[in-house]
This record gives sequence, C-alpha cells and structure tokens, in this order.
Amino acid sequence: MKTLYLILAIVGAALPYAFFLQHFSSEGSSLSGFVSAVFVNPAAGGLAADLLFSSFVFWIFMIQQRRRAKGPNPILFVLLNLLIGLSCAFPAYLYARERKETESNPVTA
Repeated sequence: MKTLYLILAIVGAALPYAFFLQHFSSEGSSLSGFVSAVFVNPAAGGLAADLLFSSFVFWIFMIQQRRRAKGPNPILFVLLNLLIGLSCAFPAYLYARERKETESNPVTA
C-alpha cells in the first residue's frame, strides 16, 4: 500500500496545480482574487467549504494519532494541505504512517 499512497500523493499534487496554474496565469497571483474565484457561486462555495472542513478534520485526526504515537509529525502534512491541498496531504500522510509502521514493526511488513 505504501507505493500506492506515494503515487496518489504525487497525482494529488499535480491535479490541483493543473487548475491552480490555469487560474493564476489568466487571473494573476492575487490571493484575494483566488479566494473570490473559489467562492464564485454556491456550488463552488459548497465544494470549497467541504474541502476546508475535511482538511480541519484531517488535522485533528493527525494530532490525535501523533499523541497516541501512531502517526508521523503532522507539521509537514499541514503544510502540504495548505500549499497544495488535501488530495496530496492525505495520501502523503498515509504513506508516511505506513512507512513508520513498517520501520517500527519489520516482521509484519
């Protein structure tokens, strides 16, 4: 599963950036312009709200897992989430978690 998670993280980074780059090349690099475009209509706003809420829940999950010593440090994944998106951060976290589990328990790998 580690390899699949890594591939999904890479695709999850490329996919949103294909759209982000189109936006920034046609509209400029204004953050306020980007936020306005994200909430341009109720359908887009609903998707954005869903993504923002899911990201917040993911952060809580990562922090809780870290406190139980079951997950990697969440800082990198919060940054990935903010700079790229949940589509990259979530599979990257799953990859890191599987990797940590394999390293700490090599017999079951």
